[in-house]
Amino acid sequence: MGQEAHHHHALPTSAADAAGAGASAPAASRIFTAGLVAAWYASNIGVLLLNKYLLSVYGFRFPIFLTACHMSACALLSTLAHAAGPGSSGSSTPARRRSRGQLARVAVLGAVFCASVVAGNVSLRYLPVSFNQAVGATTPFFTAVLAYAVAARREAFATYAALIPVVAGVVIATGGEPSFHLFGFIMCVGATAGRALKTVLQGILLSSEEEKMNSMDLLRYMAPVAVILLVPATLIMEREAFGVVATLAREDPNFIWILLCNSSMAYFVNLTNFLVTKHTSPLTLQVLGNAKGAVAVVVSIMIFRNPVTFMGMLGYGITVAGVVLYGEAKKRSK
Repeated sequence: MGQEAHHHHALPTSAADAAGAGASAPAASRIFTAGLVAAWYASNIGVLLLNKYLLSVYGFRFPIFLTACHMSACALLSTLAHAAGPGSSGSSTPARRRSRGQLARVAVLGAVFCASVVAGNVSLRYLPVSFNQAVGATTPFFTAVLAYAVAARREAFATYAALIPVVAGVVIATGGEPSFHLFGFIMCVGATAGRALKTVLQGILLSSEEEKMNSMDLLRYMAPVAVILLVPATLIMEREAFGVVATLAREDPNFIWILLCNSSMAYFVNLTNFLVTKHTSPLTLQVLGNAKGAVAVVVSIMIFRNPVTFMGMLGYGITVAGVVLYGEAKKRSK
Protein backbone atom coordinates (compact mmCIF):
# COMPACT_ATOMS: atom_id res chain seq x y z
CA MET A 1 0.00 0.00 0.00
CA GLY A 2 1.71 3.10 -1.11
CA GLN A 3 0.94 5.75 1.38
CA GLU A 4 1.94 9.39 1.36
CA ALA A 5 4.33 10.49 4.05
CA HIS A 6 4.00 13.75 5.88
CA HIS A 7 7.33 14.81 7.30
CA HIS A 8 7.37 16.52 10.64
CA HIS A 9 10.76 17.86 11.70
CA ALA A 10 11.34 18.50 15.36
CA LEU A 11 13.61 21.49 15.94
CA PRO A 12 16.57 20.97 18.29
CA THR A 13 16.26 22.86 21.57
CA SER A 14 19.68 24.46 21.38
CA ALA A 15 22.63 24.72 19.02
CA ALA A 16 24.81 22.74 21.45
CA ASP A 17 22.33 19.85 21.48
CA ALA A 18 22.20 19.95 17.71
CA ALA A 19 25.99 19.81 17.37
CA GLY A 20 26.28 16.96 19.87
CA ALA A 21 23.52 14.99 18.16
CA GLY A 22 24.94 15.67 14.71
CA ALA A 23 28.06 13.56 15.16
CA SER A 24 26.36 10.27 16.02
CA ALA A 25 23.10 10.92 14.15
CA PRO A 26 23.98 9.74 10.61
CA ALA A 27 25.22 6.30 11.72
CA ALA A 28 22.44 5.86 14.26
CA SER A 29 19.77 7.04 11.84
CA ARG A 30 21.10 4.71 9.13
CA ILE A 31 20.93 1.77 11.54
CA PHE A 32 17.44 2.87 12.62
CA THR A 33 16.25 3.12 8.99
CA ALA A 34 17.78 -0.27 8.16
CA GLY A 35 16.00 -1.73 11.20
CA LEU A 36 12.71 -0.18 10.06
CA VAL A 37 13.11 -1.61 6.56
CA ALA A 38 13.89 -5.04 8.02
CA ALA A 39 10.78 -4.83 10.24
CA TRP A 40 8.71 -3.72 7.23
CA TYR A 41 9.95 -6.65 5.14
CA ALA A 42 9.46 -9.13 7.99
CA SER A 43 5.91 -8.01 8.80
CA ASN A 44 4.86 -7.81 5.13
CA ILE A 45 6.26 -11.17 4.13
CA GLY A 46 5.17 -12.67 7.47
CA VAL A 47 1.52 -11.67 6.94
CA LEU A 48 1.59 -12.89 3.35
CA LEU A 49 3.03 -16.30 4.26
CA LEU A 50 0.82 -16.75 7.34
CA ASN A 51 -2.26 -15.87 5.27
CA LYS A 52 -1.21 -18.39 2.64
CA TYR A 53 -0.50 -20.99 5.33
CA LEU A 54 -3.86 -20.50 7.07
CA LEU A 55 -5.98 -20.21 3.93
CA SER A 56 -4.55 -23.00 1.82
CA VAL A 57 -2.12 -25.24 3.73
CA TYR A 58 -3.90 -25.26 7.09
CA GLY A 59 -7.25 -25.39 5.35
CA PHE A 60 -8.86 -22.46 7.19
CA ARG A 61 -11.04 -21.37 4.26
CA PHE A 62 -12.47 -18.11 5.62
CA PRO A 63 -10.75 -15.14 3.95
CA ILE A 64 -13.43 -12.63 5.03
CA PHE A 65 -13.23 -13.74 8.66
CA LEU A 66 -9.42 -13.52 8.47
CA THR A 67 -9.60 -9.97 7.09
CA ALA A 68 -12.07 -9.05 9.87
CA CYS A 69 -9.48 -10.28 12.42
CA HIS A 70 -6.78 -8.16 10.74
CA MET A 71 -8.97 -5.05 10.72
CA SER A 72 -10.05 -5.57 14.35
CA ALA A 73 -6.38 -5.75 15.36
CA CYS A 74 -5.64 -2.59 13.32
CA ALA A 75 -8.58 -0.77 14.92
CA LEU A 76 -7.59 -1.84 18.44
CA LEU A 77 -3.84 -1.32 18.16
CA SER A 78 -4.06 2.03 16.35
CA THR A 79 -6.51 3.32 18.97
CA LEU A 80 -4.20 2.14 21.78
CA ALA A 81 -1.15 3.67 20.06
CA HIS A 82 -3.03 6.95 19.63
CA ALA A 83 -4.13 6.91 23.29
CA ALA A 84 -0.57 6.16 24.42
CA GLY A 85 0.47 9.55 23.07
CA PRO A 86 0.77 11.44 19.81
CA GLY A 87 4.42 10.49 19.31
CA SER A 88 3.95 6.74 19.57
CA SER A 89 1.27 6.29 16.94
CA GLY A 90 3.30 8.06 14.30
CA SER A 91 0.80 10.91 14.35
CA SER A 92 2.25 14.19 15.52
CA THR A 93 -0.75 16.34 14.79
CA PRO A 94 -3.18 17.10 17.59
CA ALA A 95 -6.58 15.49 17.12
CA ARG A 96 -8.79 17.85 15.16
CA ARG A 97 -12.51 17.75 14.66
CA ARG A 98 -13.05 15.80 11.46
CA SER A 99 -15.68 17.22 9.16
CA ARG A 100 -18.64 15.02 8.31
CA GLY A 101 -17.64 15.08 4.67
CA GLN A 102 -14.17 13.88 5.50
CA LEU A 103 -15.43 11.02 7.63
CA ALA A 104 -17.73 9.98 4.78
CA ARG A 105 -14.74 9.98 2.43
CA VAL A 106 -12.71 7.94 4.92
CA ALA A 107 -15.62 5.46 5.05
CA VAL A 108 -15.49 5.11 1.24
CA LEU A 109 -11.72 4.53 1.47
CA GLY A 110 -12.33 1.98 4.22
CA ALA A 111 -14.76 0.07 2.00
CA VAL A 112 -12.35 0.03 -0.96
CA PHE A 113 -9.46 -0.97 1.30
CA CYS A 114 -11.55 -3.69 2.86
CA ALA A 115 -12.68 -5.11 -0.51
CA SER A 116 -9.11 -5.18 -1.83
CA VAL A 117 -7.78 -7.01 1.26
CA VAL A 118 -10.60 -9.59 1.13
CA ALA A 119 -10.01 -10.18 -2.60
CA GLY A 120 -6.27 -10.58 -1.95
CA ASN A 121 -6.91 -13.11 0.82
CA VAL A 122 -9.40 -15.02 -1.35
CA SER A 123 -6.80 -15.21 -4.15
CA LEU A 124 -4.25 -16.71 -1.72
CA ARG A 125 -6.55 -19.68 -1.29
CA TYR A 126 -6.16 -20.57 -4.97
CA LEU A 127 -2.84 -19.14 -6.12
CA PRO A 128 0.77 -19.60 -5.01
CA VAL A 129 2.33 -16.56 -3.30
CA SER A 130 4.85 -16.17 -6.13
CA PHE A 131 2.13 -15.71 -8.76
CA ASN A 132 0.10 -13.54 -6.38
CA GLN A 133 3.12 -11.22 -6.06
CA ALA A 134 3.68 -11.13 -9.83
CA VAL A 135 0.11 -9.91 -10.36
CA GLY A 136 0.46 -7.53 -7.39
CA ALA A 137 3.49 -5.92 -9.09
CA THR A 138 1.12 -4.48 -11.74
CA THR A 139 -0.24 -1.98 -9.18
CA PRO A 140 1.44 0.99 -11.01
CA PHE A 141 -0.47 0.06 -14.18
CA PHE A 142 -3.83 0.21 -12.37
CA THR A 143 -2.78 3.35 -10.49
CA ALA A 144 -1.95 5.14 -13.76
CA VAL A 145 -5.17 4.01 -15.45
CA LEU A 146 -7.34 4.92 -12.45
CA ALA A 147 -5.58 8.25 -11.85
CA TYR A 148 -6.51 9.12 -15.43
CA ALA A 149 -10.08 7.76 -15.18
CA VAL A 150 -10.90 9.16 -11.72
CA ALA A 151 -8.81 12.31 -11.47
CA ALA A 152 -7.99 12.96 -15.16
CA ARG A 153 -4.30 12.96 -14.18
CA ARG A 154 -2.14 12.39 -17.25
CA GLU A 155 1.40 11.02 -17.17
CA ALA A 156 4.16 11.58 -19.73
CA PHE A 157 4.24 9.19 -22.69
CA ALA A 158 7.43 7.49 -21.40
CA THR A 159 5.67 6.70 -18.14
CA TYR A 160 2.84 4.94 -19.95
CA ALA A 161 5.32 3.16 -22.25
CA ALA A 162 7.05 1.70 -19.17
CA LEU A 163 3.76 0.05 -18.20
CA ILE A 164 3.87 -2.22 -21.28
CA PRO A 165 6.51 -4.59 -19.79
CA VAL A 166 4.67 -4.45 -16.44
CA VAL A 167 1.57 -5.99 -18.01
CA ALA A 168 3.41 -8.12 -20.59
CA GLY A 169 5.41 -9.76 -17.79
CA VAL A 170 2.24 -10.84 -16.00
CA VAL A 171 0.77 -12.18 -19.25
CA ILE A 172 3.93 -14.29 -19.72
CA ALA A 173 3.91 -15.37 -16.06
CA THR A 174 0.23 -16.36 -16.37
CA GLY A 175 0.98 -18.53 -19.37
CA GLY A 176 3.83 -20.20 -17.51
CA GLU A 177 2.04 -20.69 -14.16
CA PRO A 178 1.48 -24.42 -13.51
CA SER A 179 -0.96 -23.77 -10.65
CA PHE A 180 -3.03 -21.17 -12.52
CA HIS A 181 -6.60 -20.81 -11.21
CA LEU A 182 -9.00 -18.46 -13.05
CA PHE A 183 -11.15 -17.41 -10.06
CA GLY A 184 -8.03 -16.87 -7.94
CA PHE A 185 -6.51 -14.81 -10.76
CA ILE A 186 -9.63 -12.62 -11.10
CA MET A 187 -9.63 -12.03 -7.33
CA CYS A 188 -5.93 -11.19 -7.40
CA VAL A 189 -6.39 -8.66 -10.23
CA GLY A 190 -9.38 -7.22 -8.32
CA ALA A 191 -7.24 -6.85 -5.18
CA THR A 192 -4.48 -5.11 -7.14
CA ALA A 193 -6.96 -2.72 -8.80
CA GLY A 194 -8.54 -2.08 -5.38
CA ARG A 195 -5.18 -1.15 -3.85
CA ALA A 196 -4.50 1.20 -6.75
CA LEU A 197 -7.95 2.79 -6.42
CA LYS A 198 -7.33 3.31 -2.70
CA THR A 199 -4.02 5.08 -3.48
CA VAL A 200 -5.69 7.35 -6.06
CA LEU A 201 -8.68 8.16 -3.81
CA GLN A 202 -6.41 8.75 -0.85
CA GLY A 203 -4.41 11.23 -2.94
CA ILE A 204 -7.59 13.12 -3.85
CA LEU A 205 -9.45 12.89 -0.54
CA LEU A 206 -6.65 13.75 1.80
CA SER A 207 -4.64 16.24 -0.19
CA SER A 208 -6.35 19.48 0.83
CA GLU A 209 -4.46 21.35 3.54
CA GLU A 210 -7.21 21.38 6.15
CA GLU A 211 -7.85 17.66 5.70
CA LYS A 212 -4.24 16.45 5.80
CA MET A 213 -4.10 13.09 7.57
CA ASN A 214 -1.14 10.81 7.79
CA SER A 215 -1.55 7.13 6.99
CA MET A 216 -1.68 6.05 10.66
CA ASP A 217 -4.49 8.51 11.41
CA LEU A 218 -6.21 7.24 8.30
CA LEU A 219 -5.85 3.63 9.45
CA ARG A 220 -7.35 4.57 12.83
CA TYR A 221 -10.47 5.90 11.10
CA MET A 222 -10.61 3.29 8.33
CA ALA A 223 -10.13 0.09 10.35
CA PRO A 224 -13.37 0.42 12.40
CA VAL A 225 -15.29 1.11 9.16
CA ALA A 226 -13.78 -2.08 7.70
CA VAL A 227 -14.76 -4.07 10.81
CA ILE A 228 -18.36 -2.77 10.62
CA LEU A 229 -18.50 -3.94 6.97
CA LEU A 230 -16.67 -7.26 7.49
CA VAL A 231 -18.55 -8.65 10.49
CA PRO A 232 -21.94 -8.78 8.70
CA ALA A 233 -20.18 -10.01 5.53
CA THR A 234 -18.66 -12.87 7.54
CA LEU A 235 -22.03 -13.70 9.12
CA ILE A 236 -23.70 -13.80 5.71
CA MET A 237 -21.00 -15.43 3.56
CA GLU A 238 -18.92 -17.44 6.04
CA ARG A 239 -21.47 -18.30 8.67
CA GLU A 240 -19.65 -21.43 9.79
CA ALA A 241 -16.36 -19.55 10.40
CA PHE A 242 -17.10 -18.86 14.10
CA GLY A 243 -17.93 -22.50 14.80
CA VAL A 244 -14.80 -23.69 13.00
CA VAL A 245 -12.66 -21.21 14.96
CA ALA A 246 -14.15 -22.46 18.26
CA THR A 247 -13.48 -26.09 17.27
CA LEU A 248 -9.94 -25.38 16.08
CA ALA A 249 -9.20 -23.39 19.25
CA ARG A 250 -10.14 -26.48 21.30
CA GLU A 251 -8.32 -29.00 19.13
CA ASP A 252 -5.18 -27.01 18.30
CA PRO A 253 -4.10 -24.45 20.91
CA ASN A 254 -1.52 -23.06 18.45
CA PHE A 255 -4.28 -21.97 16.09
CA ILE A 256 -5.36 -19.02 18.24
CA TRP A 257 -1.73 -17.89 18.59
CA ILE A 258 -1.21 -18.07 14.82
CA LEU A 259 -4.40 -16.03 14.32
CA LEU A 260 -3.43 -13.42 16.93
CA CYS A 261 0.11 -13.17 15.59
CA ASN A 262 -1.18 -12.85 12.02
CA SER A 263 -3.71 -10.15 13.00
CA SER A 264 -1.17 -8.10 15.00
CA MET A 265 1.27 -8.32 12.09
CA ALA A 266 -1.37 -6.78 9.83
CA TYR A 267 -1.17 -3.66 12.02
CA PHE A 268 2.63 -3.67 12.01
CA VAL A 269 2.64 -3.83 8.18
CA ASN A 270 0.82 -0.48 8.20
CA LEU A 271 2.93 0.99 10.99
CA THR A 272 6.28 0.00 9.45
CA ASN A 273 5.08 1.12 5.99
CA PHE A 274 4.24 4.52 7.48
CA LEU A 275 7.59 4.82 9.32
CA VAL A 276 9.65 3.67 6.32
CA THR A 277 7.78 6.22 4.15
CA LYS A 278 8.51 8.90 6.74
CA HIS A 279 12.22 8.08 7.09
CA THR A 280 13.09 7.44 3.41
CA SER A 281 12.17 9.07 0.10
CA PRO A 282 9.20 7.93 -2.02
CA LEU A 283 11.68 6.61 -4.61
CA THR A 284 13.57 4.54 -2.03
CA LEU A 285 10.21 3.21 -0.91
CA GLN A 286 9.38 2.18 -4.47
CA VAL A 287 12.72 0.38 -4.97
CA LEU A 288 12.39 -1.35 -1.58
CA GLY A 289 8.81 -2.32 -2.46
CA ASN A 290 9.91 -3.97 -5.73
CA ALA A 291 12.69 -5.84 -3.96
CA LYS A 292 10.21 -6.91 -1.25
CA GLY A 293 8.04 -8.64 -3.84
CA ALA A 294 11.04 -10.56 -5.14
CA VAL A 295 12.10 -11.57 -1.61
CA ALA A 296 8.53 -12.73 -0.86
CA VAL A 297 8.54 -14.87 -4.02
CA VAL A 298 11.84 -16.56 -3.14
CA VAL A 299 10.85 -17.16 0.50
CA SER A 300 7.43 -18.55 -0.45
CA ILE A 301 8.89 -20.93 -3.04
CA MET A 302 11.37 -22.19 -0.42
CA ILE A 303 8.62 -22.70 2.18
CA PHE A 304 5.65 -23.92 0.12
CA ARG A 305 7.71 -25.54 -2.66
CA ASN A 306 5.14 -24.58 -5.29
CA PRO A 307 6.31 -25.54 -8.79
CA VAL A 308 7.84 -22.63 -10.69
CA THR A 309 8.56 -22.56 -14.40
CA PHE A 310 11.16 -20.63 -16.34
CA MET A 311 8.31 -18.76 -18.09
CA GLY A 312 6.80 -17.79 -14.76
CA MET A 313 10.08 -16.40 -13.42
CA LEU A 314 10.85 -14.65 -16.72
CA GLY A 315 7.41 -13.00 -16.68
CA TYR A 316 7.86 -11.88 -13.09
CA GLY A 317 11.33 -10.50 -13.90
CA ILE A 318 9.94 -8.52 -16.87
CA THR A 319 7.17 -7.08 -14.66
CA VAL A 320 9.62 -5.95 -11.96
CA ALA A 321 11.89 -4.42 -14.64
CA GLY A 322 8.84 -2.55 -16.00
CA VAL A 323 7.98 -1.27 -12.52
CA VAL A 324 11.54 0.02 -12.11
CA LEU A 325 11.37 1.73 -15.54
CA TYR A 326 8.00 3.21 -14.59
CA GLY A 327 9.53 4.70 -11.42
CA GLU A 328 12.39 6.19 -13.45
CA ALA A 329 10.05 7.64 -16.10
CA LYS A 330 7.80 9.18 -13.44
CA LYS A 331 10.79 10.76 -11.72
CA ARG A 332 12.02 12.28 -15.01
CA SER A 333 8.62 13.66 -16.00
CA LYS A 334 8.27 15.61 -12.72
